[in-house]
Amino acid sequence: MLLEVEKLDVRYGRNHAVKAMDLAVEEGEIVTVLGANGAGKSSLLKAIQGTVKPARGRVRFAGREIGGWSAPRRVNNGLTLVPEGRQIFVSLTVHENLQLGAYTRRDSYEREIDEIYQRFPNLGQRRAMPASVLSGGEQQMLAIGRALVAKPRLMMLDEPSLGLSPILVVELFKLIDRLNRDGLSILLVEQNTHMALQSANRGYVLELGRTVMQGTPAELKDQERKLEAAYLGAS
Repeated sequence: MLLEVEKLDVRYGRNHAVKAMDLAVEEGEIVTVLGANGAGKSSLLKAIQGTVKPARGRVRFAGREIGGWSAPRRVNNGLTLVPEGRQIFVSLTVHENLQLGAYTRRDSYEREIDEIYQRFPNLGQRRAMPASVLSGGEQQMLAIGRALVAKPRLMMLDEPSLGLSPILVVELFKLIDRLNRDGLSILLVEQNTHMALQSANRGYVLELGRTVMQGTPAELKDQERKLEAAYLGAS
C-alpha cells in the first residue's frame, strides 16, 4: 500500500472538516474522492500533504509514518499536491514556475523540465514568458508540470477540471490516464463525477466530512440515488 490514512480528523476551530476518514491508495492506482463543496475534500488533501495539522489520525506513505514530517519533506519523498486553483505565480516565467517544483531537490532537475516541455509543447514555446499569458488549460498543465519536477510517486490533484471548458476537461483526463500508465499513482479530488469515475480504480464519497460511500466505479454508479444525495449528480 502506497498511502494509508487512518481515522483522520481535521478541525478548524469548531468546524469539524474531516471526520475519522480512512483511505488507501495502492501503488499504480487512481483513487478519486468525490463530494460537494464543503464536504472536506481539500482539507483531507492538505492534511495528507502536511500543510494542515490533523486533530487526530495517522498517515503512512510507502510504509512509513509521516505524521510528524514537514510538507517539504513529504514532497522530497515523493508526495506532491497540485492545489485547487493551480496557484501558479503569474508574475514569474513559465520556466521559473517549473523550477519552483524542484525546491526540495538537491540533484539536477533539467531533464525533468525538458520532459515537461516535450509533454506540453505549448509550455515549451512560452518558457520565457510570464505565466499570466497562459490560458486556463495551460496554467493547469503548468501546475501539473511543476509537481512532476519533484519526481513524485503519488500526485494529489485538487479539482483539476475546475474552470476548464468541456474539451479541455477531456484532454486533462487523458493526461491523467497517461501519467498513471507511466507509473504515477494518483489521488484525485473532483466534482466532475462522470469523468473521475471513468478514470479511477476506486472511489470515496464524502459528505460533511464523513465517508458515506466507497467502492469501484461500477459499485458507486449502482448507487446513483445516494450519489445524488451527496450533491454529485450534476456531472
